[in-house]
Amino acid sequence: MSAALLFAQPVELASLLWEFSESDIPTFVLPNTAFGLLAALAAPALVEGAQSPSFWSLLIHGVPRMLLFNWANVFVFELANQRLPESVKEDMANKPWRPLPRGRISEAQTRQLLLGAVPAVLALSAALGVGNESALILLLAWLYNDLRGGDELSRDLIIAIAYDIFLVSSLRIGMTATATTTAAASIRISTMGYYWLAIIGCVIATTMQVQDLKDQVGDRLRGRKTWPIVLGDEISRWWIAACVPFWSIACVLFWKTPVLVSAIPVLLGLWVCACVMLKTGDAQAWRWWCLWQVALYGLPIYSSL
Repeated sequence: MSAALLFAQPVELASLLWEFSESDIPTFVLPNTAFGLLAALAAPALVEGAQSPSFWSLLIHGVPRMLLFNWANVFVFELANQRLPESVKEDMANKPWRPLPRGRISEAQTRQLLLGAVPAVLALSAALGVGNESALILLLAWLYNDLRGGDELSRDLIIAIAYDIFLVSSLRIGMTATATTTAAASIRISTMGYYWLAIIGCVIATTMQVQDLKDQVGDRLRGRKTWPIVLGDEISRWWIAACVPFWSIACVLFWKTPVLVSAIPVLLGLWVCACVMLKTGDAQAWRWWCLWQVALYGLPIYSSL
């Protein structure tokens, strides 16, 4: 299908955009948006001199903008990632339903789509008040994809930094949910907020290897260095099983949350460990890990009550 014909068919284009980013909606876009919602509700604990926007303002005005920002930026990342020849080879094994392995679009057409998407997403992000953050995300996407940082062990650090930028952006957008709040670029994250973001970055960098467990076949085909491939499957599982409970307890202690509230991320973390160690399904373990992240994101609310 030619690029001109593709853009002449809006339904076909919408379907294609969905297929590029479908797998990231429940595991990345929704959790990041949840962080923005929950962090905005806990604004006094995370933002200097701020009051939380009303829940309904966040839900009606903030959440759609956060969803749009997160989806648009991850969409650009996926275009940049999936167009590479080695990525097509990997997806043939790991994700054969994606557009390029199916032959629905060519690598050249994907590159053309990316050329249009980058300035459009930058403009969108600037309109939302987080243009600088979007530019940093694009820089990290370049390091990860074109410079093949995603094929080295440095990939976890790149992803953790990108996660934090997405989370900060979601918080800034959430704080502009009402007309009375300040512009996103003027929002000052508090010291406690930066500590929390640093902790979340460490959580992601040390536990997101759970994502790599399910992708080992395709990662080996492209020569990607992930923990399960470099250190071995069993060592990686034990590492995850040690780090997830550690961070669950560390986070609830950091926020001094009540026992009943603390039980939610702790039990979810133990369930992630059980899925990983019992090998009940690595794709399911990855989704439970994402839910565990959201449970952690909700902890600051109780410190601001």
